[in-house]
Parts: sequence; C-alpha cells; structure tokens
Amino acid sequence: MTLTSLRPRPLRRVFVVGVGMTKFVKPGVENSRDYPDLAKEAGQKALADAQIPYSAVEQACIGYVYGDSTSGQRAIYHSLGLTGIPIINVNNNCSTGSTALFMARQLIQGGVADCVLALGFEKMEKGSLPATVGLIYCYFGVVMTL
Repeated sequence: MTLTSLRPRPLRRVFVVGVGMTKFVKPGVENSRDYPDLAKEAGQKALADAQIPYSAVEQACIGYVYGDSTSGQRAIYHSLGLTGIPIINVNNNCSTGSTALFMARQLIQGGVADCVLALGFEKMEKGSLPATVGLIYCYFGVVMTL
C-alpha cells in the first residue's frame, strides 16, 4: 500500500436540521415529569421541525451526567419507540451536551451515518448539587447530512 492510498477522504458537511426543547422546570416542583416523557416531547418536536420520520434516524448520542448507565436507551427506546439503532451514552460533566452533539457530527462527517439524533437531559434538586440529582429539563436536536 502506498502513502497516496492512505490519504484521508474529504469530510462530509453536516447540518442541524431540526430542534426541539421542553420547558425548563424549577427543581423540586410537584408533578414534574420524568426524563423519558420530556425526551419524547422534545424528540417529537425536533423530528417535526426537521420534517423527517423516526425511521430516518440511524444512531443516537445521548448526554446526561446524573442518571443510570442506560438512561439514554430508556429515553430513546421507551419514549420515542426507536429500536434497532445504536445508542451512545455520553457523560462529560459540564460539556456533556456539546460532546453528544460533537459525536453525532463525527458519525455523519465520517460517513458512518446519514441521520443522527443528539439528546441531552439532566435532573437537579433544590440547593447545591448533592451526590445524586434529578431531572429538570430536556433538549433535543436532529443532525443529518444534506
């Protein structure tokens, strides 16, 4: 193999084509919804904004810090009904959301997927951060190439 055959291929352009977001809820409010319900609302809004069906989504990058190890799967499989796609759980502290979006971009840019969802959520409690926290908001974005 020659060095010329190892040249990197040009990267594909990536666009955010749909976004959806739920209302921010103050920590400790009674009747607050759990993250799967918020993921469903935000995800449906993002897909509607992008004007694409669930079936167009090939992978998902889910960002959260305080949650179970499979919170991403619960948010996608059980809330949005997307099954049969890889889900990458992302935990990168204060940059978790941007890291999930960055990973979704890399999947498309590198030609691994054409349409990827990036989702992020977190749950907080009143006061300073304890060892465990709960959900207050959810945001969702759809990323795909054109």
